[in-house]
Amino acid sequence: MKRKQTISDVSFRSCALDLSTNMALAKSVYNLLFRRTSTFAITIMVGAVFFERLFDQGGDAIFEQMNRGKLWKHIQHNYEKKEEE
Repeated sequence: MKRKQTISDVSFRSCALDLSTNMALAKSVYNLLFRRTSTFAITIMVGAVFFERLFDQGGDAIFEQMNRGKLWKHIQHNYEKKEEE
């Protein structure tokens, strides 16, 4: 007698497929970037540069959002005279 397929069987197969795909991706990344010391060091340095840029720009955006209307570039037009020609 054949067993009826249940939702948990389908989700298990789907999860197993996702896991094998993730493992293949992880193996490819490992072989490409982390296997050799030189590529590992370069990966860390490039990652640090990108993280620093992302963190800096994110911090500036948060600061400007929290201080909107209080910064000089937002209120500059109230205090400077326009030159008339």
